[in-house]
Amino acid sequence: MVILDKIKSPEDVKALSPEALDTLCQEIREFLLQSLSEQGGHLASNLGAVELTVALHRVYDTAKDRLVFDVGHQCYTHKLLTGRMAGFESFRELDGMSGFPKPRESVHDAFIAGHASNSVSVALGMARARTALGEDYDVVALIGDGALNGGMSIEGLSDAGQSGEPLVVILNDNGMSINQGVGGFAAMLSRMRTRPQYLRFKRWYRKKMMARVPGLYKILHWVKNWLKERIIPDNIFDDFGFEYIGPIDGHNIQQTENALRWAKDRGTPCLVHVITQKGKGYPPAEKAPEAFHGVGVFDLKSGVIHYTGEDFSSVFGRSLTELAGQDSRIVAITAAMKEGTGLIGFQETYPDRFFDVGIAEEHACAMAAGMAAQGLIPVFAVYSTFLQRSYDMLIHDVSLMRLHVVFGVDRAGIVGRDGETHQGAFDVAYLSSVPGMRIYAPASFAELRAMLHRAVLEDDGPVAVRYPRGGEGRFRGDTSDKPSVILREGTDVTIAAYGWEINPALDAADMLAAQGISAEVVKINTICPVDPAPVLESVRKTAALLVPEDVCRTGCVGGRLLAAAGEAGIYLRHARLVNLESGILEHGDPAALREKTGLDGKGIARTVREMLDGKDEA
Repeated sequence: MVILDKIKSPEDVKALSPEALDTLCQEIREFLLQSLSEQGGHLASNLGAVELTVALHRVYDTAKDRLVFDVGHQCYTHKLLTGRMAGFESFRELDGMSGFPKPRESVHDAFIAGHASNSVSVALGMARARTALGEDYDVVALIGDGALNGGMSIEGLSDAGQSGEPLVVILNDNGMSINQGVGGFAAMLSRMRTRPQYLRFKRWYRKKMMARVPGLYKILHWVKNWLKERIIPDNIFDDFGFEYIGPIDGHNIQQTENALRWAKDRGTPCLVHVITQKGKGYPPAEKAPEAFHGVGVFDLKSGVIHYTGEDFSSVFGRSLTELAGQDSRIVAITAAMKEGTGLIGFQETYPDRFFDVGIAEEHACAMAAGMAAQGLIPVFAVYSTFLQRSYDMLIHDVSLMRLHVVFGVDRAGIVGRDGETHQGAFDVAYLSSVPGMRIYAPASFAELRAMLHRAVLEDDGPVAVRYPRGGEGRFRGDTSDKPSVILREGTDVTIAAYGWEINPALDAADMLAAQGISAEVVKINTICPVDPAPVLESVRKTAALLVPEDVCRTGCVGGRLLAAAGEAGIYLRHARLVNLESGILEHGDPAALREKTGLDGKGIARTVREMLDGKDEA
């Protein structure tokens, strides 16, 4: 790495000659490919944003200026250019460098990012704070075309364009979010990409005519607007109040840099439309950007991704496809995550019953309510942390009419390397607060299939089936016919667990047995409404209860079990809730995170011993 090794800060990037920039970009791609092929991460989005990020750091001073990423998974080049190259050695590992922008990690990271569509709103807030406090810095929001589907981005653009605040919105348009772009915005941007004649005219007008005959400005400005309205009649950004610049070739550093400098100097809301290619520079990622969006370990030469085997998401998708063959009312909904939620097979089998709404979870939830009201059985497959956005729709649009909408809540509990913004720590709390909601927590593939069947074809009202990322643990059975069941009998302590957490609970029981402690393990299958009877029956015998959960403490199942014991007048000599406390959990390998939080087998066994030794009297 002739040039990249010498980059210690953005000032080093600013000092490079134009000839050296192309070499720098090539070295960045080589570094990212080598690093991510060994560790995994978000590859395609970062390969596509290399030149754009270099141009940004030549124009702005991110130690002072505020660069707000939308989602943030395309920030790897930004981290390399801000002195964090060494951080890739422990990338996304516990106590290592995050895969997303993180202000605690660097002064160059203006705002935490992990979810889509908020960047314009955040940037406008920063710009208004700058004005209110009389400070001097530039504000830039970098948003992808897929994130424009999110309603919040439209709210932000509408306000920002009319605000008069100097800020720049960069639209990184690669025609995709995670999957291929959908919806009206995708169609509009597609038309804008194919009409470069307006941009050519604008350059000629600015460079030639204005320099020669400044007095003709008003006439030429009218002509420019007249021509623009006929070439790009549906440019919503102008209607919002932005000065639109583009489309720009985002892989041409000089062109991109010039556009950014021009926008920076305008002193008004500007939107720079940049065209990039997801996966740029690596043929396998260019051909299959969806597969290389969030990728695990892969072979760098061949581009073959190492398959890690069956997981809960693929079992969900296949099971739902089979159910759809039994009932034509079943439809599947995703919010730009058909691959991640295992729905590609459903789409291929039943294309007319598959709906990808883009990054618009609120819309997906309300649309599902409308479908259910008219007799369909909608199943919305969505990550736990993305469903958070739909909380109002869960109550107002689904619950109040007791509509039969099924939610496949993927990535529930500890997710791992994507960190705080992606850990599924809150779904138990917020879903349990939705009136009429039923929540199943399968611990095996067999239970997922059985519970999904019940949720779709037997239940009524709102139902959620929550399941973890990855594959099965030691438990491979099916106890789904009962709300709760005693898996292992014991006399000294009751361990009550659900979902994937039943695996370390059983491990802990084995460890405790070897030390002469008899643990009774109660497995809870329906966590809302939770049936406390088996747990209460057990604790009447043991007088000691431990509930491990990889969710936040507020609204956890353990709290409800303790309340039920108190209401039943059951005396507990010992009780302990082991969970994620606030629910904010950093990035790292899931096994390392479980060890750190005491939610692995060893940690649970250790807590039981401490509890029975009298260190935790109830």
